[in-house]
Amino acid sequence: MKSEPDAYSIENLEKDITTLWDGIRNYQARNFMRRMELKDRVFFYHSNCKPPGIVGLMEVIEKDLVDPTQFDKNSKYYDPKSRESSPKWDCVKVKFLSKSQKILSLLELKSIFAEEDLIITRRGNRLSITPVKEEIALMIIRKLNL
Repeated sequence: MKSEPDAYSIENLEKDITTLWDGIRNYQARNFMRRMELKDRVFFYHSNCKPPGIVGLMEVIEKDLVDPTQFDKNSKYYDPKSRESSPKWDCVKVKFLSKSQKILSLLELKSIFAEEDLIITRRGNRLSITPVKEEIALMIIRKLNL
């Protein structure tokens, strides 16, 4: 799951302990999030920074939640087409597990994994949420010593 560190960083999550992962406004990313299960471990990825990369680990503690930002007219994630009786967007709640000692940068990820093995390495990928195969996740965890 990606977040720009100036919007919400691993340090913010470490301090807050838990947060709603809201504001997802891409249907494919939303659908990937809907496949998450309780207790799934999730990589925290800092995007749109230098260098972008994986900075920590979190866990899904609640799922299938209605994203409240879609109804908030003051939110940049407000969606005037969404109705409380039929919300279009949902979110999960995650909790902090660990912060890595070093960033596993996108450049490093691209040198280790093929595009078909890790979606984040695909040229032009802009999705904020992507699935990671278990065997790839275990390799990343070992690389980060998490």
